[in-house]
Amino acid sequence: MSTPTSTSEAATDAGAARGHTAATLYEAAVAAAGPGVYALDSRIRPVWAGARVAGPAFTVQGAGGDNLALQHAILAAPAGSVLVADLGGSPWGHWGEVLAVAAQVRGLAGLVADGGVRDSVEMGQLGFPVFARHLNVRGTRKLFSGALGADITVAGATVRTGDLIVGDADGVVVVPSDVTTRVLDTADQRVAKEADIIARLHAGESSIDIYGLQEAGRA
Repeated sequence: MSTPTSTSEAATDAGAARGHTAATLYEAAVAAAGPGVYALDSRIRPVWAGARVAGPAFTVQGAGGDNLALQHAILAAPAGSVLVADLGGSPWGHWGEVLAVAAQVRGLAGLVADGGVRDSVEMGQLGFPVFARHLNVRGTRKLFSGALGADITVAGATVRTGDLIVGDADGVVVVPSDVTTRVLDTADQRVAKEADIIARLHAGESSIDIYGLQEAGRA
């Protein structure tokens, strides 16, 4: 469960998700917008413990084993953006401490990369949130400038610049920009409902009774 902190539209900063977790937003997206691929492949994980990110996506179509597109993206993305990069799942160290510092200086919120990164300890010390498929020490070439701001497919999910990205210990969720407000409102309602359920559990009720599952599973 997460605690909403604001009723503002998802737009520019880490408060964009109203404090909701990835899990809460995934369930809210399914409930509010119907079936869809809102969660990235579960192998996209935080590279340091406790990393959390929320903000609008700025998309990067890169190439495996090359990080020039990411370097251009740092300069092009608006402050508060989460860079979301399709690197083809490539196990190279496309990003590390130097680029994390460069991104922080520009006011970027974090990175989600379908590929490899390195310097996980240093990025944790910086407090710069990075989610990636691999950790790998191998450096990259700098030849492919890539495409910035285009629709991309990252770890099984379509991501467009401006979509809401939320990542935490449970994974990474993408909420399409055209349904963000609806999904956030639904998430607020889910959190309020869960708070009531937890209060009832503390008062001695069972989850079976609360959810009306007395007959569930019976032949």
